[in-house]
Amino acid sequence: MTPTLVRQHLPHAGSAARVDLCARARDWSEIQERMLVPLYEAVYERVEVGPGTRLLGLGCGSGLALLMAASRGAAVTGVESASPDRLTLARQRLTPEAWDTRARAGARLLEGSPGDAADPEAPAYTLVTAFEPIGCLAGDSEGLGGTLAAATPLAERGAPVVLAGWGPPERCATTSVLRVATKLADPLRSTGSWRPALRDDLEEVAQRAGLRPDGSGRVACPFGYADVDSAVRGLLSTGLFDAAINATDQVQVDKELTEALHPHQRRDGTVWMPNVFRYLIARVP
Repeated sequence: MTPTLVRQHLPHAGSAARVDLCARARDWSEIQERMLVPLYEAVYERVEVGPGTRLLGLGCGSGLALLMAASRGAAVTGVESASPDRLTLARQRLTPEAWDTRARAGARLLEGSPGDAADPEAPAYTLVTAFEPIGCLAGDSEGLGGTLAAATPLAERGAPVVLAGWGPPERCATTSVLRVATKLADPLRSTGSWRPALRDDLEEVAQRAGLRPDGSGRVACPFGYADVDSAVRGLLSTGLFDAAINATDQVQVDKELTEALHPHQRRDGTVWMPNVFRYLIARVP
């Protein structure tokens, strides 16, 4: 669910008024993005992110993953093309004017393509991450191969490239909620409608990008919310329901999403959905 639980899909022409993209970005940053912290931590531990790391984050969103890497001493560069509003929030987190500037003063945040992150005066990147999970929307991996192809020449030979994706549907409680998107968006049958994750989603993307797989892992990333309203706002911020909104309307999606969340609501009003996410480590040839 992208830089990020999935790559953010903007509304189709004619429906822009239905979505407040600035509010969406805030909801992502304040509610949803933290759900992937266990994934970020597991990857950083495995590839030993530290003071010697030069990280290029693709689809960096509002910058939480970069912030965590910077706190380990890494020099971080983030590129974001899908959501300028998320990038604005990332700059607030990572620029020297932020409330705590330790280990962040060298952060670079760019709007555009990976090629914009080239710096002929700096060493090559030692790590590339694409943390926006794929394998949940039809067509969500299309274009990622091209993005990786543009990014890998900026990394040193043998550098790890990390891809992330949803785990098996039977291991993800959120699957039952995401089916709302499929039900409402099916009349469009378009790119952007939900589909179950497949076992080899990440490997296929790596292969198309000319990368060499070198290990993978699974991480528990439960989605926990203070209440149903927070859960609805957080899930909508992912962009997973945009096709459903375009096919019906915001009120209908909010209503059916709220109903789908009821089985996951606990007695204290909180919402809890256990999930598993995958990551793949591939190497630059």
